[in-house]
Amino acid sequence: MKKIVFKQDNQSQTTLFPISFEALIPADHPVRVLNRVIDKLDINDIVSTYKGGGASSYHPRILLKILVYSYLNNTYSSRKIEKANTESIYYHWLSGANFPDHHTINNFRGARLKGKIDNIFTQVVILLNQSNVVALEEVFTDGTKLESFANRYTFVWKGSIEKNKEKLEKKIKLVLKDIEEEIAQEEQSEDTNELSTPINSQELDQKIAQLNQTLKQKGVSKKTISQVNKLTKEALPKLKEYEKHMKELGERNSYSKTDHDATFMRMKEDHMKNGQLKPAYNVQLSTENNFITNYSIHQRPGDTATYKEHMESYEKKYGHYPNRAIADAGYGSLENYEFLDQNQIESYVKYNYFHKEQSKKFKSDISRIENLYYNAEQDCYICPMGQNMLPIGCPQKRKSDLGYQYEVVIYQAYNCSNCPLRGACHKQCGNRKIEVNKQLIKYKQQTKENLLSEKGRELRGRRCSEVEQTFGQIKWNKKFNRFLLRGLPKVSVEIGIIAIAHNLQKLVKLLNESKLYGFSGNIRPSIDSIICKYGNLLTILVSKNQLTPILLITKKHYFKFDVKKAA
Repeated sequence: MKKIVFKQDNQSQTTLFPISFEALIPADHPVRVLNRVIDKLDINDIVSTYKGGGASSYHPRILLKILVYSYLNNTYSSRKIEKANTESIYYHWLSGANFPDHHTINNFRGARLKGKIDNIFTQVVILLNQSNVVALEEVFTDGTKLESFANRYTFVWKGSIEKNKEKLEKKIKLVLKDIEEEIAQEEQSEDTNELSTPINSQELDQKIAQLNQTLKQKGVSKKTISQVNKLTKEALPKLKEYEKHMKELGERNSYSKTDHDATFMRMKEDHMKNGQLKPAYNVQLSTENNFITNYSIHQRPGDTATYKEHMESYEKKYGHYPNRAIADAGYGSLENYEFLDQNQIESYVKYNYFHKEQSKKFKSDISRIENLYYNAEQDCYICPMGQNMLPIGCPQKRKSDLGYQYEVVIYQAYNCSNCPLRGACHKQCGNRKIEVNKQLIKYKQQTKENLLSEKGRELRGRRCSEVEQTFGQIKWNKKFNRFLLRGLPKVSVEIGIIAIAHNLQKLVKLLNESKLYGFSGNIRPSIDSIICKYGNLLTILVSKNQLTPILLITKKHYFKFDVKKAA
């Protein structure tokens, strides 16, 4: 039998020279790309938040690397990050053997990065743009709802608060009237208009103070004194509470008591299977080549009202709007189309009936305004029986649910009586009337031409694999479906870090697929040779003295590079 040889156990062996972590980190490991990218970022605005003096602090660049790397590895809890940092050799190398505790990590994430993460994210995207990974010319936008870190049952509803506040105000006015009738010289009749007039807590406080002064001077019944005390101890605090709720709600219909910035929204993840509303935030993302180029957090459940603010945040980050905007029908409104037109953004944003318009059933429906012929010279629509529908009156103002004002023109047929197509044409009493928003029709027609063009078909095909795929990566692969921090500013920090981690993960995958292990602001290979693999995999030309990529073609990405020195 041959002798069995085992490798030597060096657990207690001391070494003359310290072990270098550098040699233990693979060349293609994501931690190297992350380290190179974050080292290039300007973090002076974060450094400026430190006061100085006292004990030494962990450098914010080290803490930022730890956080981003943790989010890249689906580790979001500060305690789990602390544990991973002490156990993993990759963390040791990345942090330079610094071991901050979970309090330091959480304080840096929740306080130091608040209001600063947007700048960090923008710098990362600009680095990707300088490397020709993203062109910042087109944006694919969509939204998803992420649950807040709040109690699911601590809700405050606007309708309920308004109803109870109105009841309390009426009750207060009745009590005040009873008190004044006893102490006043002149009786006041009950006035319903007066009772319906709102009374705020400041007015009630002043009224109670006046009544207390009057009660000291005049002898009144115990009932009146009891009523004043009840107003002071019960009605006034309750009225202040209702006012506080209304101020917190603003334009929203609900909020959570344990996270005041969160709004109750209907989620796809319904654990009770009853359509339950949960406290959540509406997260809007814009992508290009599956890299996140913009994000924003909103308190409105609907996507339509978030689009302008989201696109304005894009312009604030990069100093310009994209050339093309692609989104689904949830964003197709007159206000959004007008915004895109004013900022010279080519619209590929669908509207509600875009797909239905292509069907034979829709085209044969004579009740649809879209199927009526419009005579621009005479400014009239032609009904299915050939009758002119002329405008009546002046253009009328309308207001959307979001407060956006627009004009409509009303057209009416001359005579619909005894028309054989009346039942299929309309069900109105009298002659048929239609409301036409000419500006919206113009925008829809232009958008339809864009969407049906060759470029539009390509962009529509890519839209399904852009933002939706990114949401799938974040919510399912990275298991990030609920925030860990409370409040809009801190939630923005979390989504900013997850966006940076996602972009770096995509970059690492791109570099590994292309065998490009180094990244220093431009994509560079780490080999000193000429590699030519034609087709959809890789075509790259490298000079011996200067490693300069000339052209890189992958299945989904197309990049061009400036050539300074040829091989």
